[in-house]
Amino acid sequence: MDPVTHAALGAITGELLLGRQLGKRALAWGALFGMLPDIDAVFALLLDTAHGLALHRGFFHSLFFIALLAVGLARPLAKRWAKEGVTPLRAGGMIALAMGSHLLVDLFSVYGAQPFEPFSGLRVSFDNLFIIDVVFTIPLLVAVGIALCKKPVKPPVKKPRSRKKVPPPPVPMAKYPWWCLGISCAYVGLSFWAKSVAAADFEHDLARRGVTWKQRMESPTPLNIFFWRGLVERDGEIWLGYRSIFDAKTTPVSWTIIPKGEELAKPFEEEREVKTVEWFSKGWWIARPAADGLWMADLRFEEMRDWDKRGVALRPEFAWTFGPAKEGNRLRRHERGPMDAGETARRMGRRIAGETTAWDGNPRLVGPFLAIQEYLSLKEAP
Repeated sequence: MDPVTHAALGAITGELLLGRQLGKRALAWGALFGMLPDIDAVFALLLDTAHGLALHRGFFHSLFFIALLAVGLARPLAKRWAKEGVTPLRAGGMIALAMGSHLLVDLFSVYGAQPFEPFSGLRVSFDNLFIIDVVFTIPLLVAVGIALCKKPVKPPVKKPRSRKKVPPPPVPMAKYPWWCLGISCAYVGLSFWAKSVAAADFEHDLARRGVTWKQRMESPTPLNIFFWRGLVERDGEIWLGYRSIFDAKTTPVSWTIIPKGEELAKPFEEEREVKTVEWFSKGWWIARPAADGLWMADLRFEEMRDWDKRGVALRPEFAWTFGPAKEGNRLRRHERGPMDAGETARRMGRRIAGETTAWDGNPRLVGPFLAIQEYLSLKEAP
């Protein structure tokens, strides 16, 4: 997810665990640890593309690193906040929960993370939220805003019945962080429900066609949980289709069939960069010949769409060119091209409402630089 979401969720964690002791400082410390796992993105800038791809959301997002940091910093931070009465258990708990929430939220997106590093390189993703979802983030920002604007609450002072010194009662915990966090959690639960509806619809369509597959996945389209993108891997090809959760059961899915091009990657299958792309994409990759080597794309991520009189052009979000004859960084990622966000949003809204022709059309793949666009076949109703 985006840094704003991680910072807001970490800040709320700090407020809930240390807000009564540290006041507004708890927000800053929570936000710091909430964003800390993304330090791997800084280190990735110093590496070549393949190594950076393997590092990002790897060890620094692992349960092992989170536990290591929580245990290692618990006592030093408790000592720093001794006057405020913060215990090592509470300090370590704040670190673990702030960083753990970062990991959990990253697992919601297609990009995923590697929570079991360094013991396993398994990349885990639940594919139930888009990488940026304002509906999930806004309640968290509201809670942070309230915490920043509120005045410090002093504990009620009661006259002691005896002359002995009685410690003041703790400041009552505010309820607004729980309410805001609850709204975001409810939205996550709703996203899993929407995913199950879309998955059932995709499976029903494939069963009606008598189609078998190697693997299948569903993920939400940008900024919503109503319009879902389905991928199906078959022998030598990947099927791409879209489904609104408001579609009738009888509405067929228009599947775009994309040849995988595995034979094109065969000569480079032992190269480290190609292996990294295949591992990162979990098998959802396609390959095409490029002027200087091999072009590869990861189809798990939403493609850019451009509509014109010829149909619709599909430009993969994550695409690389591997140049075996190059020195140094042999894997180069292609920058995402321009996109008409307004047109995409309008067509997406019409498609969610049921207008199937607003989204699909005569599809063509925009592949390697200067290569002729490849027209793809579209599998309509059975």
